[in-house]
Amino acid sequence: MPSSPLPEPRVRPAAVVNEEIRALVRAEGGYLYGAARSRYEQLVAEWTVAVQAERACGEIVEAA
Repeated sequence: MPSSPLPEPRVRPAAVVNEEIRALVRAEGGYLYGAARSRYEQLVAEWTVAVQAERACGEIVEAA
């Protein structure tokens, strides 16, 4: 019996991810080391995917 395909992961809006990035940088005083740097890099990658998805759907993406 073939297995059903996994659902595609939901992409959060770029604005939401951008705000999380800003909050992280503020919380760290602008300096990102260790776990904070890793989280920042994850968020930037997620933000990039979100922007691409929004552009593909024709949604307007404004720079922060």
